[in-house]
Amino acid sequence: MSTHIALFRGINVGKAKRIAMAELKAMFEDLGFSDVRTLLNSGNVVFDAARGAPSAHAARIGAALVERTGVAANTLVLKATTLDAAIADNPFADRIDDPSRMLVGFYLDGADRAPFEALRREFPDEAFALGAHACYLWCPDGILESRIGEALGGSKFRDRVTARNWATTLKLQALACAGA
Repeated sequence: MSTHIALFRGINVGKAKRIAMAELKAMFEDLGFSDVRTLLNSGNVVFDAARGAPSAHAARIGAALVERTGVAANTLVLKATTLDAAIADNPFADRIDDPSRMLVGFYLDGADRAPFEALRREFPDEAFALGAHACYLWCPDGILESRIGEALGGSKFRDRVTARNWATTLKLQALACAGA
């Protein structure tokens, strides 16, 4: 068994694509995953899987989500070790005085990295870095003030990234470790 984290882009944000966490948990259990636990009401699920690649799990989960709820959402599955590596690689960790102002954008499977490089060149004054598993955006003036933050939330990056703030990222790591 290995611990995985499923991240959904865009569910339970605003009034659209609302899914109860109990329903999401039951769906994972019906798919045969074990020790399923959810974090917050925002599409974060930690679970154990006996075998299979994260991308295969993501495809199964995404298809089940549509079948069961009628909601389509980009789905990313990370191994807990990948989440740990993304956290360890944060180049702005020493600057974080408010975790809500730090975004970790996890690359969706197969995402072309060129648009991320273009963002870095277009807005060189912003604290934005690319890592192996995620991109990092430190927004000392707030995420709403960041042009890169706005771009990451837009349609151009819909199929490339799903972001979590630093506090949520660390809570996911703690939840994954708690089940291990």
